Amino acid sequence: MPHRFALLAAALLSAASAIAQTCSCGANPPGPPPVRTLVPYANEPEDLRPFSRFTKPYYEIYTQTPEYNGAAADVRTTPAADVSSVDIGFLGPIENHKDIALGTAMLRGAKLAIAEANARGGYGGKPFRLMIHNDAATWGASSNEIVKMVYDEKVWAMLASSSADSTHIALRVSLRAELPIVNSAATDPTIPETIIPWILTSIQDDRVQCYTLARRIYSDLGLKRIGLLRVNERYGRFGVGKFRDASRRLGHPLIIEQKYAPLDTSFTHQLQVINDSRVDGIVIWGDAAAAGTILKEMRQMGMKQPVFGSYRVLGDDLLRIAGDSAEGLEIVYPFDPTRDDPAWVDFQKRFAAAYQAKTDAFSALGFDTMNILLNAICRAGLNRGLIRDALYSMEHYRGVTGEMTFDPNAKNIAAMYLGKVKGGKITYRRYTMEKPYATVGENGVGYSGPDIPDAPGPQRKIGIFGPGADKLASTIQADGYQVVGIASDVPWGKASTELVKLFYDPTVIGLVAVGREPAHMAEQIAVKTFVPVVAISSDRALTSTNVPWIFRVEPELAAADAVRCLTAAAARAGPNRLRIRNFLASGESAFQANGEPK
Repeated sequence: MPHRFALLAAALLSAASAIAQTCSCGANPPGPPPVRTLVPYANEPEDLRPFSRFTKPYYEIYTQTPEYNGAAADVRTTPAADVSSVDIGFLGPIENHKDIALGTAMLRGAKLAIAEANARGGYGGKPFRLMIHNDAATWGASSNEIVKMVYDEKVWAMLASSSADSTHIALRVSLRAELPIVNSAATDPTIPETIIPWILTSIQDDRVQCYTLARRIYSDLGLKRIGLLRVNERYGRFGVGKFRDASRRLGHPLIIEQKYAPLDTSFTHQLQVINDSRVDGIVIWGDAAAAGTILKEMRQMGMKQPVFGSYRVLGDDLLRIAGDSAEGLEIVYPFDPTRDDPAWVDFQKRFAAAYQAKTDAFSALGFDTMNILLNAICRAGLNRGLIRDALYSMEHYRGVTGEMTFDPNAKNIAAMYLGKVKGGKITYRRYTMEKPYATVGENGVGYSGPDIPDAPGPQRKIGIFGPGADKLASTIQADGYQVVGIASDVPWGKASTELVKLFYDPTVIGLVAVGREPAHMAEQIAVKTFVPVVAISSDRALTSTNVPWIFRVEPELAAADAVRCLTAAAARAGPNRLRIRNFLASGESAFQANGEPK
């Protein structure tokens, strides 16, 4: 019996899903969108708002639903019987354009959404049809294509180009022709700031991207001297403006900004100028192929600064060109493409079956955004004004890319994801632009205990604790020191007993812990015995516990190098645990004051 009820429930759920996907053809059209208010604009954090440290503006713009007082919604709604197809415009770089790969991905995502909608019955039995136009990258040609869509083909709405230039042109046409536009790829933050109430944007714009990167770089990592390398076209010019603003507002104006032409293949000159400016981090604003070459040339030049990038930095060409040089790169991204929720996994399978290609941000957002538009048309009917109302009434949408949150300007302001390259793969985590309400050890943790005597000589020791550490220690030479290893991959009681004995040996000046579990155990003992520990682990929780004796390095560092880190500190500070700790936390070593690696 339970099995029969389960089958019945599954059948009902399937039927309910099918009904929900059926086009209502404007049977219950939406009214005018409610007037919403969101203060501050785009959910800007207080410390990133203009002049927030000095004054409060007497009036703020872009915080309310833009007014539309026209009569578009009063025009007769065209019945499905009066049309042979429901035509939707598409503008994108699909021919003779350097961004043809981006435009093709957008087009494929949009076509798949339309094919699936038609398989569900289309619009009252009439198919949705995509009217495809090439964005030729010249204002005159692109504007002519948009006019053709509006006045010759009489499309009901359009999906805008990845180019912000062409999207701005389309906006001006829509203002006159009253044409709804959806935008899945252009991140120019000035697009909604035209206050032309005919466009919905599903991708987080450069404001959200820049503020998220700034939060990570300045507030989280504590970097101060940042150089910027960007492509010299509209995407680069307009994109970095908000990062420039955020850097200044957080007290760290950009040190230097360098540009490169879209078709450049070598960047050594710009990198040398940036390196000569003594920056401690670099932001790349460009596309994947250029970013891959930049990273490769950086490492060949001996540049070791951490590198960060905009969402377009991620692409197949990035890791193909950069290889190991991409290690540690961090980028902002609209969603997590590695998650395993069923909607995303199933979309990837359907897309691969249709096009024998992998999905990316352009194809996935093209799919989601076209579905947003198709749903709006089905809700509103064949009436441009009502379609606009349906788009501006939307506050949330869950697609294959995840949850979208729309502000009163109909632009997605959902928190972004931070991707990091590690071991040739990219891992993602949600990362907001908000300042944490509380931080632990952001300025380092001090030691306020008694003085500690020098370690007696002549033979002083450095310990290693981790799997196979007894054998590992025998392979490491440290002039003037005996390297003592304690294996952690033995019964835990035995390992902990030996470790405590080593910590209480007065000749020990420091310890290297290899791995997460050994590092956490060493940290607990170090706080009572006042011994500096260099932990080889990716677990940042080690340095978030207010223990002033722990210093973390990434797992890629060899134990021998960690031992040399301690011997170098002892050479500067003397054979004294406290002075070694103080040197490691001083900023003159490889560590920040909070114990994190620079």
